[in-house]
Amino acid sequence: MATYITSDCINCGACEPECPNEAISEGDDIYVIDPELCTECVGFHDHEACQAVCPVECCLPDPGHLEVEQALLERAIKLHPEDTVLQTKAAANDFPSRFRR
Repeated sequence: MATYITSDCINCGACEPECPNEAISEGDDIYVIDPELCTECVGFHDHEACQAVCPVECCLPDPGHLEVEQALLERAIKLHPEDTVLQTKAAANDFPSRFRR
């Protein structure tokens, strides 16, 4: 599932630079996450980086965008075709993921 940012967002911007997919952008009143770009950091971290840095804990799993680890990994590879480290780790089934904690 993609992550989304709730209306509790204080618009601090801490999350935006943490996203490996540039899925987070500043909206009208709060930051927003593009679910087509969000991989829940699968392939990059064993946690969702936006959640880890959010001071008000408003980055939450979006029940409207349920996805499995494999789909998120495939999206990460598609978004980063030049990332040979990610491709190598994916091929070896040895990549960071919140699903594997």
